[in-house]
Amino acid sequence: MKKISKLIAIFIITSIFTFGGTANIASFNTLHLGWKSDYRQEKIEGIASIISLFDLVGIQEIMKKDAVKKLIYELKAQTGVEWKYHISPYAVGSKKYREYFAYVYRIDRVKLLKKGKFYPEENRGKNFMREPYGAKFQMGDFEFTYVLVHSIFGKKTTERQLEAMQMIDVYDWFKEEYDKDAEENIVIIGGDFNIPSYDHAFSGFLEHRDLIVDAIPPNQKTTIGKNGLASSYDHIFYPYELMRGWYTGRNGVVDFTDNNHREIRKVISDHLPVFIEVNTKKD
Repeated sequence: MKKISKLIAIFIITSIFTFGGTANIASFNTLHLGWKSDYRQEKIEGIASIISLFDLVGIQEIMKKDAVKKLIYELKAQTGVEWKYHISPYAVGSKKYREYFAYVYRIDRVKLLKKGKFYPEENRGKNFMREPYGAKFQMGDFEFTYVLVHSIFGKKTTERQLEAMQMIDVYDWFKEEYDKDAEENIVIIGGDFNIPSYDHAFSGFLEHRDLIVDAIPPNQKTTIGKNGLASSYDHIFYPYELMRGWYTGRNGVVDFTDNNHREIRKVISDHLPVFIEVNTKKD
């Protein structure tokens, strides 16, 4: 199995894309990070190699808090720089299955300004299997709230669509309540939504007065099947007007599979990370 880490390491060496004066923000579903498996160390090493590409990564599907600590140690060992993490105070989900959200970031490029909060569902009904979680960060002069989502998969697409229809309320709450005193309150929402962003369930969200846009191209596949890339489920939504001068226009996915989909899916994850790049000083 060591060949997996070697393949990823070779890919990473040839795939660094951050330029001076910019930083990048990513989202990555790490597939049950922390669960027992025959490939636990291999998984940590591989995920660290991938995350080392980025400055700030929002992670979904964390099953054990200790796994994030191990990831931080491995990131420092691989990169030689200091990393920190911020993890949700408790796991969310069903009685039988619960997971944490977490942020992993380089401390020389990213600062945590405000600890995270879950989107409150009191008086709103139970809309989410896992309530979205958001925290505020700073990269240079750029300040923003980064909200993480891992939508229900369920037995029917309608279950996912019902959660997607609530994204406009999630966005507004984090903009108006979580950080209501900020002069320019920029909210970015990333994660695994289990449906493509062109689904009609996102229509209200994408018609928001802030002109919400998915940075990831609509037909870009982000999940890993046994024989190739499969679905367009991972997105990073941002407010177009408020991000003028901040967003560089560079975005995408990092495909680290090297056409070795079945093995990568088993050892590392069944998702690719998605990212956007921002200026650390406004144009």
